[in-house]
Amino acid sequence: QVQLVESGGGLVQPGGSLRLSCAASGGVFSLYYMRWYRQAPGNQRELVAGIVDGGSTNYADSVKGRFVISRDHTKHSVYLQMHSLKPEDTAVYYCNGRNIRSGNEYWGQGTQVTVSA
Repeated sequence: QVQLVESGGGLVQPGGSLRLSCAASGGVFSLYYMRWYRQAPGNQRELVAGIVDGGSTNYADSVKGRFVISRDHTKHSVYLQMHSLKPEDTAVYYCNGRNIRSGNEYWGQGTQVTVSA
């Protein structure tokens, strides 16, 4: 059973930076397409960024140029470096892993990011 554990959320002022981490265990990390989603109150969960094993990335238009997703194969972890944060980035951020062979998906428990003065 794959487990994903997020960390790094918190309160930050507008314009600030924050780095989220997601540690994966219980699976072959290289087989997983890793993604960050977020969900603000009253909104649907939305894709923020994704990264495949080879390093190719994709981003939501709303975060392009401000967020960077990366993965560390030795630590079985994926990161989301967030810069120039805006109040509209406030949400619970979730780590997601999708097995590229089976299609099975796994979710972390989420970490709260609040951008406020």
